[in-house]
Formats: sequence, C-alpha cells, structure tokens
Amino acid sequence: MEIREKLARNLRKLRKARGLSQEELAHRAGIDRTYISSLERCVYSASVDVVDRLAVVLGVEAADLLK
Repeated sequence: MEIREKLARNLRKLRKARGLSQEELAHRAGIDRTYISSLERCVYSASVDVVDRLAVVLGVEAADLLK
C-alpha cells in the first residue's frame, strides 16, 4: 500500500471517529475542504506541514496518519 493510500485511509477513519465532517476538519486545520476530499481520495499528496496540522486537529501524532 502506498503512503498516500495509508494517509487517505487513516485520515478518513480518524475524521469519522471524531465525528468531523470534511468541512469542519478543513476549517479547524486551516485548509480547503476540497483538499481534504482530495487527500481522502488519493488525488493529492500532503506536505509534512499539512499532515502535522491534520494530526493536531485529530489529536494524534503525525506518524499515526502514515502508519
């Protein structure tokens, strides 16, 4: 499994477990909702900074999003 697929799977799973919509997660992380959607569909690769911002909002370590 590619790293983008791991990020997509973990991002979606954690977002839903926290009861967040893509829009709410994007707002809290300071990024666009369509970018969240693209990450969850493996369309884009995320920068290290974006992974870190998402991890902070989701309350996990950045590495947890990539495992």
